[in-house]
Amino acid sequence: MSEGTILSTTRSVCPECLAVTPAVRIMRGDRVFLRKTCTRHGTFETEVWQGQPSYLSWNRPKTCAPPDPPATRIEKGCPRDCGLCPDHRQQTCTALIEVTHRCDLSCAYCFADAGTAHFPDPDLYAFRFMFERLLRAGNRCNIQLSGGEPTIRKDLPDIIALGRSLGFSFIQVNTNGMRLAGDPSYARQLRDAGLASVFLQFDGMEDSVYERIRGRRLLREKKRAVEHCGASGLGVVLVPTLVPGTNVGQIGKIIEYAVENIGVVRGVHFQPVSYFGRYPGPPRAEDRITIPEIVREIAAQTSGKMAIEHFKPPGCENAYCSFNGSFVLLPDGSLKSRATQRTGSCCPEMECAEEGAARARRFVARFWSAPESLSTVPAVGPGLGEWEAFLERVKSHSLSISGMAFQDAWNLDLERLRDCCIHVATRDGRLVPFCAYNLTDAGGKSIHRERTRRPQSDNGNNPPSPAGSHS
Repeated sequence: MSEGTILSTTRSVCPECLAVTPAVRIMRGDRVFLRKTCTRHGTFETEVWQGQPSYLSWNRPKTCAPPDPPATRIEKGCPRDCGLCPDHRQQTCTALIEVTHRCDLSCAYCFADAGTAHFPDPDLYAFRFMFERLLRAGNRCNIQLSGGEPTIRKDLPDIIALGRSLGFSFIQVNTNGMRLAGDPSYARQLRDAGLASVFLQFDGMEDSVYERIRGRRLLREKKRAVEHCGASGLGVVLVPTLVPGTNVGQIGKIIEYAVENIGVVRGVHFQPVSYFGRYPGPPRAEDRITIPEIVREIAAQTSGKMAIEHFKPPGCENAYCSFNGSFVLLPDGSLKSRATQRTGSCCPEMECAEEGAARARRFVARFWSAPESLSTVPAVGPGLGEWEAFLERVKSHSLSISGMAFQDAWNLDLERLRDCCIHVATRDGRLVPFCAYNLTDAGGKSIHRERTRRPQSDNGNNPPSPAGSHS
């Protein structure tokens, strides 16, 4: 194999022992690989980018927005000092709070490895502590309640109401949708408590996909969950975990379903499978799918209605972590991209990370919530016709298409990790970047996750004081 061209250096971790290792980004043709060497376990190489849009054109450098003040000191270095430490480079856009470790499914892929051990659920006092900790850190950010399966908790509406009472205006639930499907009134309960959006596990339009990834035929339940959310005024974001050889060919069908249910479905957020938490074993090259491959599949499977140039890198997290595009369904059934033309360059202008985080928070809060109305908007003539009519159409018939490439021990780039804006709020008062929190070695051992769980005998009523947790 050709050595290729070394683009830059970074740091990573050994998949076997999680020791920090030097790493290089290597380009071979239009493909980019991360290669690192552990003194104990040898060299590992993983493809991180394949094809167009090109790796260099996707670059979007930003000025840093470190936590102010930081909650932890730099002692062991990234990724072990999370809290956030002074070395982190981005503010919190979304804070994820795990409300339970319990789950009613046994999925083949799960970053939380949910349902495999018994950990007590936090109580409302613990949630108040976490919400107030976010406020003390200056983070009136978007909130995602996750798990496990959050809807297993009987008091989920109370948790939502508590967050809203403390000033968090956008709260979303990350769910498999089983309870939403089975109880038509449940979506209304969550909406009345203040829920804005449902982040719905949705892997395809065929039951065979769910049998392979989730262990059960679930398509009917997924559709019912969407219907019940729509009837209750909740916006839905469909979240497919893309597993090569299983459901990559479903991308176009998922988007078609989203367009058919536009207004209720506010977006599709693709997540290429990552190998941490629960996974079948160390990944092979063919087990990966990179961001540009997903973008090309979207273009191909929508017959060009969504084109490669309609998608752009993020303004919040590291450019190589995600992609996004925004579309409007016009009265004639066509899709109009809202993207401004972006010219690829290896030396783009520097952007402000703080402003990028603020824009991302506003976009998610506005376009992942249900629109106020799906009333008929006046037809748009040639060239979009009346501008006001088009703006009304944007409010009610927008669809965001995005994706997030989470990192695991094989492809972790610590430069990317330091730019993370999705942070897990832990019960000991820290904020931990999502990929660091869920990071596991080849044997399933984690750095952060086990540290934040309480033993079975603890009822969770005594979270540590902020001062005690910042040492």
